[in-house]
Parts: sequence; structure tokens; C-alpha cells
Amino acid sequence: MIRLFQPTLGEDELAAIAGVFADQWPGTGPRVRQFEEAFASYIGAPPEQMIAVTSCTEGLFQAMAALELDAASEVLLPTVSFIGAAHAVHATGARIRLVDVDPVTLNPRLEHIADALTPHTRAILVLHYGGQLPEISAIAELARAVGVTLVEDTACGLGGGQGAAYGTLGDVGVWSFDAMKLLVTGDGGMLRISDANLRRKIYDQVSLGGVVPGHEVAGGAVEWWRVNPSCAGRKARMNDLAAAIGLAQLAKLDVFVERRREIGQTYDSALRGLPWIGLPPPQKGVPYFYWIRTAPPIRDRLAAYLREHGVYTTFRYWPLHRTKLYADGQSYPGADQAADSTLLLPVHQNLSTADVARVIDLMLGFRC
Repeated sequence: MIRLFQPTLGEDELAAIAGVFADQWPGTGPRVRQFEEAFASYIGAPPEQMIAVTSCTEGLFQAMAALELDAASEVLLPTVSFIGAAHAVHATGARIRLVDVDPVTLNPRLEHIADALTPHTRAILVLHYGGQLPEISAIAELARAVGVTLVEDTACGLGGGQGAAYGTLGDVGVWSFDAMKLLVTGDGGMLRISDANLRRKIYDQVSLGGVVPGHEVAGGAVEWWRVNPSCAGRKARMNDLAAAIGLAQLAKLDVFVERRREIGQTYDSALRGLPWIGLPPPQKGVPYFYWIRTAPPIRDRLAAYLREHGVYTTFRYWPLHRTKLYADGQSYPGADQAADSTLLLPVHQNLSTADVARVIDLMLGFRC
């Protein structure tokens, strides 16, 4: 089966893990800080703004919790979003105010965000669908103008940007390193927080309330084993095993990005002549997804046909307003159109030339 996602792991990652084993310390340690610094350099952000955590979802939960939202607060969220983002807002007790998306880009437009703002809006949480968010700069300007916190769910957007890297345009950026992402650590995530006070609060939240290991404070301290947490935090910091893998992956990230762009361009050239599908908009980011659009009955038949011939496809992300938990009775025509007509084709750096040709041949041979 040709997979939709597949990480690239090998000898470099094994060697990195071996180094952790040799040090006999797989927990949170020096490699975590090295990874935070190297990642900061890659995205062009100050290293002190970074906090490596156990997952992107955990990062979203922590960011939302740190904003101290309540039942009177509203958070704007595209209905085409990762379910974990909605859960992170829901856990605070704040009201989720869903916004529609463009049916072609599957990202919100500035007008969607602007029209949904109310005096109760405290935050905007946006996903970079498929590796891009065309109007993120304008959305960031709007958020600053109205004094609302902008959180970028950059799980799909690593390697892309508009003048600055995605994840650095808002107040908070959150990245994912799970097994399906461009950079893989097994699981894990990264937070970038521009405001120092908010960053300190989140650091305490992911460190059992600000409890640091004894060896980090032992020098010259008396009774360094004492703890005095500032809040009822959780243990959510990344460990050195994951960070070591991340460092090895980061060194190859540009190669991964270039290969994905090559595959996207190959699909574009080969499929452009098919009259029954629409191709993705021009990619300004990294093709984390490659999605096509076609009539709903054709989409479903095509998905079944490709699966029968050994190619896995899917649609992501299922609109939140179509779920029982987050349905609000409102209309989201752009998201509904996208959910009924969009299909993701395989695009990852492990696809061979033969794999890409196989997908294309099947697409060209399909009779709709």
C-alpha cells in the first residue's frame, strides 16, 4: 500500500538514540535545550521563546489554558481544524465560535475572521491547512489591531512562511512532530511564545508548576530538593530521546521539503489536463497535503478505486460543525463543499519515482 504519510527514519536517528543511551539519561536533559535552540534557528526566532513539549495537542491545551479564558470568552476557530484544537479550547470552558473556510484553500479568509469577531473574542486559533495559510499576515495584523491573541496551529506548516516562518507571525506558534509530520520525533511538539510573561506561565504549566529537576538548581543551593510550585501544572516537557531524533531530523528537513515540492510539481504537471478535478492552489508553503477537488460521487468512487489498487487516500480535517460535540446549527458552505469534494493524495519524501508514477497512472486511468 502506498501510504498517505510516512516518516524518514534511519541510521542517523539510531545513532542519535545511541548517544542518549550512552549517557544513561533518556529524560528531559541537554538535548531538549539543543533541539529548542536548533529549531529556533531554523524558524528565525529567539531560542528563549521555545518550549519543547510532549505533543502539539498538549501545546495547544497549554496555550489555551495560559490565556485564562472563561465562559464569557470566545475563541475563533476554523471549522476545518484538527479535533485536538477544538478540545483544547473546550477544556477552558470558553465558547468556540466557528468560522468558515475557503473551499479551495480550506483555510479561513480574512473576511471570515473579521466577520466573526465580537466584544467577547479573546483569541483566534488558526490551522495552516496543508502547509500554508494565504492570509495569515493580514489575520495577524487584524488580531494585533483588536488586541486579540493569535495562536498558529502550525502542525502542517513547518518549512513554510510569508516573509517570516509560519508559527512566528502570531503570539503563539505550535508545531507537531508526530509520526505523520514532516519532522518526526515519534511524538512531540514545540511552542513559540513571544510574550515573556505568557511564556513563563506555560513553562510552569508543563513543568509540574515550575518544579525543575534538582540537578538544574543544585549548584550552591541549600536543600535543593524543596519544591514550591506556582500552579497545578502537568509533566509535559519533551525528553532527550525525542529531542535527539528531532535534531537528526532537523538536519535533513530542507531535503524533505524539496522532495515534497518536487512531488507536488509532478502531480501538477501530470494531472492538470484532467477536466473532472481541481488541483490545489499554488503552494507558497510546503505541500504537507496534496489535495484535489471533484464532484462528491466521483470523489468517493475515486477513493475506493485507489484503495483497491494499493493507494491510500483520505480527507482531513472533518469539519467540527459536523461533529456531535461541536455542532452549532450554523451554516458553513465553504467547509461543507470542501468536505464533500476534497481528497488527499499521497505526498511524502519517501515516495519513490515509481510510487508517484503509479498514483498518476491510476488517476489517468480512472473512469469517472
